[in-house]
Amino acid sequence: MDQHEVDAELEIAAELLDATQFGHLAYTGADGTPRVVPIGIYWTGTEFVVSTADTAPKVRSLRARPDVALSVVSGGASPGDARSLSVRGRAEVRIVDGVTEEYLAASRKSMDPEAAAQFEVAVRQMYPRMARIGIRPRWARFYDFGAG
Repeated sequence: MDQHEVDAELEIAAELLDATQFGHLAYTGADGTPRVVPIGIYWTGTEFVVSTADTAPKVRSLRARPDVALSVVSGGASPGDARSLSVRGRAEVRIVDGVTEEYLAASRKSMDPEAAAQFEVAVRQMYPRMARIGIRPRWARFYDFGAG
């Protein structure tokens, strides 16, 4: 693959991350068996951020076993339009007071300003604390099904 092809693929992958708010997180549960769960994601440019209740079962599991895989998929009008990003990395869990900024930023991507403001009020009432799960990619693979 020449540099032009690499640059084009990186641009498409960046578009996928900018347009997509959901993915699937694979991790090892407390009982030692694998889990795959749908999650909301926010890409900061250096890490994926998953925000969840500090009492969520994945929080305890990720602290004990931080190695994870993440899949971000964008379908299309046809199979040739489908794109996917697979990532492997380690999760770093931090409990924060209130709502994570990334959770609010992700919501703003799909809501108009008025709806996002109402959503923010509601989630601030719901979550006195949240778990911020940062995942820095150690390995990634982009799939563009239309490219063959």
